[in-house]
Order: sequence, then C-alpha cells, then structure tokens
Amino acid sequence: MVRNITLIAFLLFTIPFTFAQELQVEETVINPSDKINDAQVNLEVKGGTPPYTYQWSKNEVPLTSNTAGDLTEGILYSVKVSDAAGASVEKSFSIEPESIVETFNGTFKPVVDAMGSVLFWDPFAAIGIYDPIVYTDEKLLFSPRWEPNTESEFLLKEWLVSEDEHVEKGQDIAIVEVDGEAFTVQAEVDGEIEFLTPAGQYIYNPNNKEDIIAQNAHKFGKIIYDEPVALTNPNGTPLQKGIPFIVIWLIFGAAFFTFRMGFINLRGFKHAIQLAKGKFDEPNAPGSITHFQALATAVSATVGLGNIAGVAIAVSLGGAGATFWMILAGLLGMSSKFVECTLGVKYRFINKEGRIFGGPMNYLRYGLEKRNLGKLGKVLAGLFAVLAIGASFGGGNMFQANQSFEILSNQIPFLDSDSGFYFGIFLAILVGVVIIGGINSIAKVTGKVVPIMAGVYVIGALVVIGINIENVGPAFNAIITGAFTPTALKGGFIGVLVVGFQRAAFSNEAGVGSAAIAHSAAKTNHPPSEGFVALLEPFIDTVVVCTLTALVLIFTGMHEVDGVSGVQLTTDAFGSVISWFPYVLSIAVFLFAFSTMISWSYYGMRAWTYIFGKSNRSEIIYKVIFLFFVVLGASVSLGAVLDFSDMMILAMSFPNIIGLYIMSGEVRDDLREYMSKLKSGQIFQKEVLKK
Repeated sequence: MVRNITLIAFLLFTIPFTFAQELQVEETVINPSDKINDAQVNLEVKGGTPPYTYQWSKNEVPLTSNTAGDLTEGILYSVKVSDAAGASVEKSFSIEPESIVETFNGTFKPVVDAMGSVLFWDPFAAIGIYDPIVYTDEKLLFSPRWEPNTESEFLLKEWLVSEDEHVEKGQDIAIVEVDGEAFTVQAEVDGEIEFLTPAGQYIYNPNNKEDIIAQNAHKFGKIIYDEPVALTNPNGTPLQKGIPFIVIWLIFGAAFFTFRMGFINLRGFKHAIQLAKGKFDEPNAPGSITHFQALATAVSATVGLGNIAGVAIAVSLGGAGATFWMILAGLLGMSSKFVECTLGVKYRFINKEGRIFGGPMNYLRYGLEKRNLGKLGKVLAGLFAVLAIGASFGGGNMFQANQSFEILSNQIPFLDSDSGFYFGIFLAILVGVVIIGGINSIAKVTGKVVPIMAGVYVIGALVVIGINIENVGPAFNAIITGAFTPTALKGGFIGVLVVGFQRAAFSNEAGVGSAAIAHSAAKTNHPPSEGFVALLEPFIDTVVVCTLTALVLIFTGMHEVDGVSGVQLTTDAFGSVISWFPYVLSIAVFLFAFSTMISWSYYGMRAWTYIFGKSNRSEIIYKVIFLFFVVLGASVSLGAVLDFSDMMILAMSFPNIIGLYIMSGEVRDDLREYMSKLKSGQIFQKEVLKK
C-alpha cells in the first residue's frame, strides 16, 4: 500500500514536470492595414529550456526576436524555434491579404523571386569556382557609444591584456574613455588579440578629418580567430556575396565592346563632345532632333533616382571602395552605348510622314535578317519589345511617380499620404502635355530640363565637397583602400566589386538598349556619329553624377550610417552642410523623375508600335495607358509589381547584347569608314565664322 502511494505521488509530480518541458509555440498573425508589406507575426513560446532562438525564413529578422515584421501578405513564411536543450519546433504561416493591392503584391512576389533567381544567379559559385559565403579571420574591436558624425572623443585609456595574447570570450581587454567616462570592453570571441591603437591615444577624434572619412574609424583593435569564421545574416544563415549573372552579362559585354572597338570610350571622347556641341550638325540630314537633344533625352531617362538613392545604398553596403568599381564600370559602359546607338540609327525606319521608328527592335530583326538569322532576329526583337513595354509602365513610370511623391511628401507639409491620387493627376497632366507632342516635344523639354537639373545637383555636390575640401586626401585614400583591401564586413573584395559594378550597370543602362530608341531619331547621315554622342551618357550618369553622390556621402562621413534609406541618406549628407539644400534636392529629384518618365514614354511607345502597329491610333492608346499608370504609381504602393517591372529593364539586356555581339564586326567596320571620312574632311562640319 505504501509502495502504491509512493508510485502515485511520483507520477503526480513527474507528469506535470514532463509536460512543462515540452516546447510549445503559438503564433499571433497581424495584418494591421490594407497597405502592403506591413504584416507581422508574434510568437509565444511555452515549456522547453530558455533561452530560445528563432530562425526565421526572412534573413533580416534576428535569431533573438520572437517577432517578425514587414512581411508580405499572401506569402508563406516559416520559423524554427529552438531551446537551450536542443529541442525545436517548426512553424509555417501566411498572412491573408485584405485588399486588392495586397493581393497583387503577394501574387507578383513569387514571380519577382523567380526572375531574381535567373538575373542574380551566380554561375561561378554554381560550378564551384569559388565559395560565395563570406568568411572573416578577424573580429574588429569597436569603441562603445560611437555613432557616425559624433562630436565625442574616444580615448583608449588602457589595454588590460598584452598584444598577441590569446583571449577568451567575455574577458576584459581594454578601457575606453568617452568624453571622460570610462567603459570596459570585453572580448566577444576567442582568439589572438592585435592592437590597432596604442594605449593613451585617441581612437576617434572628431577634429581629425581622417577619422570622419575612414571606414570603421572607431576600431581600435582586432581578435584573430583560430579558424576563419563564416559571417551570418541576422537570422543565422550564412552571409553570401555572389556575382550576379546579370552583372557579368552587362560588364563582360561592355569590356568586350571596349576591346572590339579599340577603346572607343577613351579615344572618341573629344569627338563626342564636338558632336554634342553641334559642330557637325547637318541641317538637311534625315531625322528629327539634334545630337544634343538625343543625348539629353537619353540622359534624362538614366539620370534619376538611382543616382541619388541607389548610390547611397551601394556605398553604405560596399563602403567607399565601391565608388572605384562604379567608375570603372561606367567607363566600360560607354563602349556598349556606342555600339547599340550606332546600330539604332543604321537600322531605323522613317515613314512618309517623317515619323521615325528605331531601336533594338529594328536592328535585332533586320540586322540579323541580313545574316540569315531572321528567325532568331524576330524572337529577340519581339522579346525586347515586350520587356520594354513592361519596363516603361513600371520602372520608367510607376516607380518614378511613386518615389517622387514619397520624397516630396516628406518635404512639403500639405502633401500627406492621402494626396497621392491628386499628385498623380497633376503629374499625369504635366507628362501628358509633353508626350502628346511626340519625340520633338520630348526632346525640347529634356534639352532644357536635363541641363538645369544636372547643373543644380552638380553645383550642390561641388559646394559640399568644396566646403569639406580638406577631406579630399582621406576620401580618395578610403576609396582606393576600400576597393582593393575591403573588410569582410562589407562583403570582402568580391562583394565591394560587385556592388560598384551593379550600381553602375543598373544606373546607366549601358547594354540595355533603351537609349538606342532615342538616338535613332537624331539628324545624321552617319550612324557612328550618334554612337559617339551616346558614349557620353554613362560618363555623365555614372562617372560624373554617381561619383559626385558617392563623394558627398564620403566627404561628410555619411557612408558609415546604417539603417537609413538611400534617398534619406543622400538628403542628410547634403543637409549636414547646406541646411536648406534638401528642399532644392527634392525639386531636383522631381525633375529627375519627370524627365525619366517622358523619355521612357517614348521608349515604350516605340516598342508598343513595333508589336501593335505604327498607326496614330496605336500611339494614342499607348499614351492613355501610360498616363493611367502615372496616376496609379503615385497613389498606390505596389511593392513587388515595381520590383518586377524594374527587373524587366535589366532583362532587356539579354536579347539586346546577343544581337550586339553578332553585329559588333559590322559596327567596327562602320567606325573605321567613318573615322577615315572624318580625317579626310568628308564629314559635314559647320563653318566657324571668323571675326
């Protein structure tokens, strides 16, 4: 009897204890509004052995967080919850969309991911040439309480260990004094310590310009790991820095055309300037716009938000060193523009009414047809046209309207979140007034707007750089050092190179083929002459404007700021020197977006008429649809839809560059003939009036 009572008591005690140890996870799914990408999941964990770790399928969510936010409605997410004893529970969930916009966004997200898996696929990693996972053999020691542009002084008061000593995680290693207050720094990992700052010297001094410019200026030592360690995302998965296929495709093509055309990007620069200035403008040549107007139209389509927001993101991700690779990619891209725009003029079609139809659709179809590749030409031309139409509605239209409203609403008080529709109507009217007049009207507007907006931006950047001119040495040192010896924190050498190349390729659209549509309308009897003018675009867009943005960020020390959006980062950099300039910058951004929209309307229209016919009725239908998307883009957040259309711009490079490779020999022959005529004086040249 006593034995039975003891057994019962034991069971009564152990059964609750056993159940208490079982790991249980309950989720609360929240969709707070009908806006996209604001869903949230909260987890409540019971039982098991604390502490718990949460490995979410979203990379940005830390292992320590039981909450995942900014989730896309309609998309399946998962989490693996583990306790200290090794027990784990896996959960999957999807947040139901509550609006049409959320449904659209959730539907397009898998499509975007599928396109991204192709465009950003890494062939080198796939065949095992290198490991895309980022490793580091050292852990940098950073000053406590430091933040970018701080006014505090950081002094390394004392080292508590000897140099080259092996330290253990949690061991006290140094005392850092911040404005007179002492802080003890502990080792975060095991390894051998190395001093970067001697005891008694400043780690970071705001009066030292080199400290403001230098990347990771607040480091004072490092711990060398016993074995290299893989860096991880916040959710614990390995951090990878691959080489996207689309970047390889664009940069390899640009390098190929640079060698194929005998470094035309360098030796043709002077003649390109002469052509843009009108020295060789032929008044009776076929076409409807001047060399300069064609250049302004094409530049207006490329110089835009990417030069302001995109560069800020690139420099914050890749550090100052990304600027070097961005400039190199821009110089190479000049050759791609030369080839595609030469062909754009050569294979253009001018009807009896004088309307011009040109661009990759023409040279892909008829240029390849000349080489008995008619079927391939039709497929490539049709694919390019479809992609160009989608890109014109999205990246060239909705994205511009959406971002320009967001930027202006942050600076203009009466533009609240509910004003997007009315802003879209206003913008659609402005765009409509211009595009109804066709390429001549577009060229006249861009010919005036582009110099103004570029001038305002360039002058503002030069003022910021001029005020901080004493930083020029440290800035360029940071760029060169960061380009060739970057830290693993910025993705290592491959990561910094790819970030720079990627920003340049995405910004100047060299190899995409879009600019060839605008240049095909130029007045000239010699196709290579327009190729010369076109090679100035990547120089203006990337080598000048993108580089100035990067220098403003580096000179002001804003390249070290994390967690701030691209546009806001650039705005803050300008505002730190010229308090009122963010308002001017907002107007410049609006002009960037406006000019990009009117140029892309022409690109999309020419692709539209290639598929649906060259009638006036066909053009009017396209313009009405385009203006509808202006209003839609400004009034609705479309998330993945915009990402999808942006990817279509990059995808245009696939059919285009295939055709450029095949016809590059023809362009080279045309170039040689043109240069021969230029040297012999057979090319028309305006007479210089003698005083």
